[in-house]
Amino acid sequence: METINQTKIKTSFYKVFVEITKARLAISVVFSTIAGYLLGIDSWSSHNWYILFLLAVGGYCMVGASNVFNQIIEKDLDALMDRTKSRPLPSERMTKQTAFIFGSALTILGLIILYNVNPKTAMFSAISIFMYVSLYTPLKTITPLSVFVGAFPGAIPFMLGWVAATGHFGIEAGTLFIIQFFWQFPHFWAIGWFLFDDYKKAGFFMLPTGNKDKKTALQIILYTFWTILASVIPAFGFTGHLFLSIPAAILVVLLGIWMLFYAFKLHNAMDAKAARKLMLVSVSYISLLQIVYVVDKFLR
Repeated sequence: METINQTKIKTSFYKVFVEITKARLAISVVFSTIAGYLLGIDSWSSHNWYILFLLAVGGYCMVGASNVFNQIIEKDLDALMDRTKSRPLPSERMTKQTAFIFGSALTILGLIILYNVNPKTAMFSAISIFMYVSLYTPLKTITPLSVFVGAFPGAIPFMLGWVAATGHFGIEAGTLFIIQFFWQFPHFWAIGWFLFDDYKKAGFFMLPTGNKDKKTALQIILYTFWTILASVIPAFGFTGHLFLSIPAAILVVLLGIWMLFYAFKLHNAMDAKAARKLMLVSVSYISLLQIVYVVDKFLR
């Protein structure tokens, strides 16, 4: 009986940990950071495995901490939405005090780990968590500009990997930042579209016009186009040591056209189904783009 109870406790703790840190989101962020790191290194050595480990663990801690603090602030609002009402805090499977201690511990641990990569990596991570928790989160109930503010911490992971590899922020890291910065808009506006009614219950303003209208759909198309343009800039030799070959650039453009196609489909259909599809395609786009960048580097 004691063994069964211990297993239940472990299972329960694991489930709460996954939910409170938003594991899938955190893993996708870590993936972006690792991709940026691989783009930044000059050559591979056994030491790189150690740095990758630090980035993965430290990065997860920082993203997880951001998500914990976000859920503390939005506990009462999460209880109003179908999508979030069963999270650990609104469902009272975890108290605010416990969550705060947990989030603080993750923050401290993450900063220590990332400082051991290099100080700038820890600094940018600290900036990211501050902007996400202190600016983006409270602005969600005030203005659609919250998406613009949230795009800054959201764009840091890709360039953070480059900073971890090189120890400095330059044109290369800036380019990686810009790519993921522009990508945030069609991605989150697509989410804001198909979750519009649920977000409305909590008073969240996510769409640029505040409504599911043609102007919002047009902005999604425009930002998708700018994402494609930013993604192929390295092919023209303007971005220092960050370079993209012509074949890789063609693949990136094709990926962009794929995403743009679904942006136009949303403009035509104007429904939640098209928005959800665009969201899924946008996630695939950024992941595949990062894979193309990394593979292209190591094949040259």
